[in-house]
Amino acid sequence: MSIHDPIQELFAIDRRQARDVRVLVMTGYGLNCEAETIAAFERLGAVAEARHVADVLEGGDDVLSAYQILAFIGGFSFGDHIASGRVYANRVRFRLGDRLGRYIDDGGLALGICNGFQTLVKLGVLPALGRSVGDGLAPQSASLVANERLGYRDAWVRLGFDDASPCVFTRGLGGRTLDLPSRHGEGKLIFADEEIREAVLAAHLIPARYVDEAGEPTEEWPANPNGSAGGAAGLCDPSGRIFGLMPHPEAYLDPENHPHWRAQEAAGELPPVGLGLHILAGGVRAVIDGL
Repeated sequence: MSIHDPIQELFAIDRRQARDVRVLVMTGYGLNCEAETIAAFERLGAVAEARHVADVLEGGDDVLSAYQILAFIGGFSFGDHIASGRVYANRVRFRLGDRLGRYIDDGGLALGICNGFQTLVKLGVLPALGRSVGDGLAPQSASLVANERLGYRDAWVRLGFDDASPCVFTRGLGGRTLDLPSRHGEGKLIFADEEIREAVLAAHLIPARYVDEAGEPTEEWPANPNGSAGGAAGLCDPSGRIFGLMPHPEAYLDPENHPHWRAQEAAGELPPVGLGLHILAGGVRAVIDGL
């Protein structure tokens, strides 16, 4: 008799293979989404470990080498002083930058969620256009700034995905939409100049966009909580292995997390697990498949 496994059926992940996937979840200094991020990766069968940022920064040359995925989690790093993710990004660049560059060169993956996304763009890890192996971290060429409608917006949003994007975390999601919780005050994606923006669009480095009820990318509030041009909700690097997004997939791990779960249940549409796992599953699959 076969055992029903929604992780295998929904996400095409063999948990026996996923046991070899190790994830580093950095926490501390106001970051606060470590529990749900660890729970998400563990439900997929991966091994996730929380370590304080200070411990990682003080680690040796091989501090990142044991992991295939780095998770830059949500929260309010350093109280979001100056700008969200700025202080955290500066610390990582000057204390871990060379080692992080080697980790990326060696094929490592990184996922930044909300404050983690803000940190990755301020680090220059995203979008990192034109960066070559051995270059070190790229200079910052994008940022996430205050929402078009000023203030902190906490609500669920709907995302659509670009099938042509190289992003491994969203692979296979093209043509479908995904509801996720979103909570931020600085989520409007901007670029240093028009040339960079056009290069990002040409390379399909915006894997996820806020969409309206018809499933079309939108800049209109409230479907787009921050006013990002073209509905941009995330950004990846040209390799597709580094991805940041503003909504929180790790906060939709159980079907009952969805605000309309009772209606879904009544309609026979309640999924067996929270569908936010789709995003993290893409990273785990990529490691298993050697992408």
